[in-house]
Amino acid sequence: MPHKPAWFREDKVFVSYAPTVGINKDGEELLVVDPATGLRTSEIDDQIQADVIALVDNLETTDTSRWIDLGSLGEQLFAVPNYFDERSIRDFESMMESPEFEGFSSQAIGELIRSGMLESSHGHGSPSADFRTGHVPYIKVSDIRAGQVNINPTNRVPDVVAERFWKGKESGLKAFDLITPIRTSKNIGEFALIMPGQERVVLTKEVLVLRASQTAPFDNFYLLWAMTLKTVRRQWDRIVFMQTNREDVGKRYEEIRIPVPPAKEVADNHSKAFRDYYLGTQKLRDDFLTYLAGEDKHYIFMSSAVASVDEIVDADETETE
Repeated sequence: MPHKPAWFREDKVFVSYAPTVGINKDGEELLVVDPATGLRTSEIDDQIQADVIALVDNLETTDTSRWIDLGSLGEQLFAVPNYFDERSIRDFESMMESPEFEGFSSQAIGELIRSGMLESSHGHGSPSADFRTGHVPYIKVSDIRAGQVNINPTNRVPDVVAERFWKGKESGLKAFDLITPIRTSKNIGEFALIMPGQERVVLTKEVLVLRASQTAPFDNFYLLWAMTLKTVRRQWDRIVFMQTNREDVGKRYEEIRIPVPPAKEVADNHSKAFRDYYLGTQKLRDDFLTYLAGEDKHYIFMSSAVASVDEIVDADETETE
């Protein structure tokens, strides 16, 4: 009979999702950097080796390794160790047990979509550079930063091109919709809000759009509050895979879990700072755009239309009622 090492298990697979393997992106030795001096040391940074040594010498797992049931492995996930890193999920579950979240439940994005609490869609498409000669802003993943959609005035397409990508006269977007890159970007999982006046844009197909439905016990401001919680944001790290040379999450974003409040009043209380900030920001934007339109001597492109924050608030309250 073949020799079986002491650590071997018939029905399980050992997985290490250590972040370093002793080699940098240039194929050179990856050296540990001394945080006190900011200089490289002579020690090689190879956490996978440390995981293997812990297994072989002491039959132990580490914080970056675990055993997986053989029968639970999917064919496509087998080669992606990072997917099995459950530290972010454990941190989220620990947060949910804190007094702040008493009365809350937790659900995955996919569960919220299927229950009708969340509406989801993807971007419209990616018009080639020779079409970018019009007035409708085209939003790329690099334009989604720091909770805002930053319109690039050099990337705009004609109305007829926009309508072809929208498959109609309107984009389907609403003020304060949440969007995030889900492919080809380092900021996958970082959300921004569509501000009033930015609804008539063409979104690259590589983004996800989320919107709280009228049946949800929360609005989009709470949704952004929940998505920016550290224990929620860290969950994205385990579902981002490399597809050829590009990061991609596929439909795995549906696995991200968020806290669900027991009532809208509770949601509004938790997300008040987010609502105040974005509504206050929009009021300032509205005043500024009104000034620019009246002066007609400045070139600052911030949105595709001037919108009144009072109208947005009134509409939001009407839908809530």
